[in-house]
Amino acid sequence: MSRVGSNPVQVPDGVTIEMAGNVVTAKGKLGALSVTLTDDVKVEQADGQVTVTPLASHKRARQMWGTARSLINGLVIGVSEGFTRKLEINGVGYRAAVQGKDVVLQLGFSHEVRYPIPEGIKIDVPEQNQIVITGADKQRVGQVAAEIRSYRPPEPYKGKGVKYADEYILRKEGKKK
Repeated sequence: MSRVGSNPVQVPDGVTIEMAGNVVTAKGKLGALSVTLTDDVKVEQADGQVTVTPLASHKRARQMWGTARSLINGLVIGVSEGFTRKLEINGVGYRAAVQGKDVVLQLGFSHEVRYPIPEGIKIDVPEQNQIVITGADKQRVGQVAAEIRSYRPPEPYKGKGVKYADEYILRKEGKKK
């Protein structure tokens, strides 16, 4: 029995869920998102809750049970509250700024790195060394954060680079004489 899949998804006020075949669509104040599920699960909506049940007892159906529930929960949270990912920039002269529809990063290269802000994603730079990425789609917010981090991942000796705000960098000791 799936621990994740057996829990129903609570649908808050202001969010509507529509099901058409295998496509589940959630609409809320932050927009509309949809996900296509497999034929192995059945989705039902009643009393402000969405429940997911497997259609068979084979392994794939049980795997998709929890996955489908998590995807639907991500849709509901995304259109009602949204998702946020925070990045920190460490290093002398390393900084970020938003210019028009681009994020301009200075990360110790001989040139500045320009990252175009994708549609549906909002990027704020409250300070020169902080980047806040927000959006309704959990996957896209995480992907944008990962792409920005990949320009200069944190290194273990001085901790310089772009890291997630909740990430801990294992520091190494330098050379010994």
